Amino acid sequence: MSQGPISYKPTDGLSYDPSEPVYWDRSALAKEVTRAFEICHGCRMCFKYCDAFPTLFELLDKKHDGDVTRVTKDETNRVMDACFQCKLCEVQCPYTPRDKHEFQLDFPKLVHRHQALRTREEGTSLGDKFLGDPDLTGKLARASLGVVNTMNKVKLHRWFMEKVLGIHRDKQLPEFAPQGFEQWADQSGKIAAEPGGEAVLFQTCYVEHNEPQIGKDTCEVMERNGVDLRCAAGLRCCGMPAWEHGDLTSLRKNARHNLDVLTPFVERGAKVLAINPTCSMMLRREWPHLLEGADRERAEKLAAAVMDPSEFLWSIRREPRFSGEFKSGPHGPVAYHAPCHLRAQAVGFKGRDLIKKIPGVQVSLVSECCGHDGTYAMRVEGFEPSQRIGKKAFDGMRGAEAQTWVTDCPLAAIQFEQHAGTRPLHPMSLLARAYRGDSFGAGEVDETKEE
Repeated sequence: MSQGPISYKPTDGLSYDPSEPVYWDRSALAKEVTRAFEICHGCRMCFKYCDAFPTLFELLDKKHDGDVTRVTKDETNRVMDACFQCKLCEVQCPYTPRDKHEFQLDFPKLVHRHQALRTREEGTSLGDKFLGDPDLTGKLARASLGVVNTMNKVKLHRWFMEKVLGIHRDKQLPEFAPQGFEQWADQSGKIAAEPGGEAVLFQTCYVEHNEPQIGKDTCEVMERNGVDLRCAAGLRCCGMPAWEHGDLTSLRKNARHNLDVLTPFVERGAKVLAINPTCSMMLRREWPHLLEGADRERAEKLAAAVMDPSEFLWSIRREPRFSGEFKSGPHGPVAYHAPCHLRAQAVGFKGRDLIKKIPGVQVSLVSECCGHDGTYAMRVEGFEPSQRIGKKAFDGMRGAEAQTWVTDCPLAAIQFEQHAGTRPLHPMSLLARAYRGDSFGAGEVDETKEE
């Protein structure tokens, strides 16, 4: 028999803070999951994002006659596993702690809690460990002297990776650079001898291991605008790939190390410029509640200093040092994709706004989710849904009829390249090209890519 009405107000099991004992109490979590399912069942505003909500609604409509108390443990796992942490439901939800609503519903954080507790009880799979440590993967790939990049295009090897690691055989994977960004920065004299400067770069593990050029372009753009930007040695992944599957221990280990590196810069007044929106979101919004003790205090101070590179550059646009001396620009309109994790930070689309500073450039905004979302699109279970979910973004970018595409998220760029035929530039790379006078043209569009 079903129980009586379920209150939308928080239960005594409410917690989004892993330093609280109740966070790890399964019965307490169950109360909050039931409450969240009831709220979402009655609201249904978030039907169009990931598959978590359609899965839940289908179970309630077709199987459980609207009774959330009848959703089983395995069905709850199905709902939670369909969430890939795009954060768009939290952005749109009217019942969140961010909005100071009495319901205090944060569905993505509830999913993280569920995954963290499950990981504590069941452990971590080999595939999760592999995808959760991009720094180790990057170092091993560089040690292979390019063999990994070749093998990632071999069908038999990709079949093996799918069977052993759960990485879909058809997913386009990022290539590994022969030289990391930090090595280039060190050779170029950009590694700070001591903390200081106006800003310090958090280049992110992707830029470090896969696409150092974005970091180089960011340094060049800041230099052209008179910004005293420093680079730091020894930075690690922000921890999001590990936290995706509930590995709080690895996240805290990486965060503690990065705080050791970055805190001296922050204490001297420097901003922290994180290139990837996922990483800036982690530093700005996630670390302050996921860490504990002295690390949490340091994370709160760091969060106040974190900015997106475009956000920082936009903040000095009225200063005399801001440079509008662009020697070239894109031909025709530019299609700009706003990543989900940038939207989650509510700082606006400053990359788009900066591109508009280039004379004659018009920018079309596309704010649909591309479906990549961390490692989700790489996994066997996520590859097909990521394409379906990303279709609106693919169609929106194509509909802009632009030769030049832009996104702040490098992983989104890979998703667009594979499924829409065009590899977007990072805003910093587009600006660097325009300052240098590099050409822009149809060569950036590859119509041969699969639809």
